[in-house]
Amino acid sequence: MSEEINHHRRGFLGIAAVAIAATELGMIGAANAQAKETKAAALPSIRPGTNISFGPLKQIDAGVLNIGYAEAGPADGSPVILLHGWPYDIYSFADVAPLLAGAGYRVIIPYLRGYGTTRFLSSDTIRNGQQSVVAADIIALMDALKIPKAIVAGYDWGARTANIMAALWPERCKAMVSVSGYLIGSQEANKKPLPPKAELAWWYQFYFATERGRQGYENNRHDFAKLIWQLASPKWNFDDATFDRSAEAFNNPDHVAVVIHNYRWRLSLAEGEPQYDDLEKRLAKAPVITVPTITMEGDANGAPHPDPKSYSNKFSGKYMHRTITGGVGHNLPQEAPRDFAQAVVDVDTY
Repeated sequence: MSEEINHHRRGFLGIAAVAIAATELGMIGAANAQAKETKAAALPSIRPGTNISFGPLKQIDAGVLNIGYAEAGPADGSPVILLHGWPYDIYSFADVAPLLAGAGYRVIIPYLRGYGTTRFLSSDTIRNGQQSVVAADIIALMDALKIPKAIVAGYDWGARTANIMAALWPERCKAMVSVSGYLIGSQEANKKPLPPKAELAWWYQFYFATERGRQGYENNRHDFAKLIWQLASPKWNFDDATFDRSAEAFNNPDHVAVVIHNYRWRLSLAEGEPQYDDLEKRLAKAPVITVPTITMEGDANGAPHPDPKSYSNKFSGKYMHRTITGGVGHNLPQEAPRDFAQAVVDVDTY
């Protein structure tokens, strides 16, 4: 059952209408488009941090979850689903959402399992964080909202989720925007050691593999997440209010269990659920993504991320990569909201 709530958003008023003239973004990296790019209308500029609220959220039963989500834009607009990462939340898109809503899109921003107001419907459900499960959650959300097809866009866990949706359910994905490119993995591939410098960047994954790490995250999730923000976006001078707004999402009773399972599953230290084995087998083959795609990267991303050259061949549809300059880190939608929103608008024309 969907709970309809009036969505007044502080700061969402005053966003300019989409400009008539079509322009190219100034900060565009190497492109590998298979057809001539259709120019989309340029979105208005926005100062990051302009919008600080979505207003009351909606809740809907979807699959094994009751999912909390924000919604913006006209109900009959073309759907866009924005997916956050760890340790972040829906406020990564607080400035992106009004830009897209102003351009006529219906924007859906869900809390992933283990975050915010999203809850499991049964106490008996395994608090599973394996990669295919999170994508299945969003397909279930689309079914519950009666959205047959949407543009999917995200970063970190959200980008991986969008990748998996596009790979396994391409008929549900009109197009995709993915920060840090192709992030589909497999337990078998993760068994191969990385060079020492790369392993160092994954320090928290090894920490989470221990009971000490689980307890440490449970007891210090606020400070732990803040440290990750600082390391992943070293040039982003976010204030305490910005962080604390998102940190509320980590108080979810299932947050720690889902996060720990996610990272332990990657290293084959935790089992997945058998009903997802076939999906994981398909993902283990690193399937090529056929839907139109724009990948993005910030020039100051301090989190582990692949080189764009390493994944360009994983996209067989029309494709472009954009590197966003100016000290933009891992949380690209919140640090460079116009660039992210513009990518969504642009990929819609592919």
